[in-house]
Amino acid sequence: MWSVQQAKARLSEVMRLARAGDPQTIGSSDPCIVVSAEAFAQAQRPVHLGGFLVESAPTGYTLRLPDRASKRGDPFADAGSADQ
Repeated sequence: MWSVQQAKARLSEVMRLARAGDPQTIGSSDPCIVVSAEAFAQAQRPVHLGGFLVESAPTGYTLRLPDRASKRGDPFADAGSADQ
């Protein structure tokens, strides 16, 4: 963590470290973070739910699905009778 005075005096080093992938904190009472333009742009990209789910899905597990032609029934068929 840099004090504001230190960061002003050593701005080139602060920027070099941020560009190298090491975010730099400046100030203590209301701190700010200095990151590279590339890291900032990446953080600003929207996260699409579908892509996130595909990328974070567990791997190595085989999911067995029932045959679509089977008579599975409707699991919600009796759901309304409990409320009445």
